[in-house]
Amino acid sequence: PADCAVFQCGGCWAVLGDSLHLCAQEERRLGLLVCSRVTNDVAWEDSLLVGLEGALLGCTYNALSCRSCGLVVGFILYSAPSDLAYLRGLFCFFKDSIFCYLLKNQIIIEASKVNFPAVTLKQ
Repeated sequence: PADCAVFQCGGCWAVLGDSLHLCAQEERRLGLLVCSRVTNDVAWEDSLLVGLEGALLGCTYNALSCRSCGLVVGFILYSAPSDLAYLRGLFCFFKDSIFCYLLKNQIIIEASKVNFPAVTLKQ
């Protein structure tokens, strides 16, 4: 309970997920919080996008957006190079697009400034 947080949209504060479903963090390339489940306030397009530059170069993915305000908050990776393959099929939130409400402290902070206990799917 000390490390529990609720993930909120950076545009409208809608609740998108929580740290109970946090299953990975990717800091260096993409700055992501990766969840196995999200709320009904998260929407994704059926059509696949293709990364043409940057960290998602050559990847195919569905964009995740906030159902309330439409802000793009992350993606679901469909195909990727082997170093990102562990993220396939999961809900990947951009840390710079969401806020965290920390239950213990009852404060809201930018997700990019929160360090959760180490959790990874790579192993």
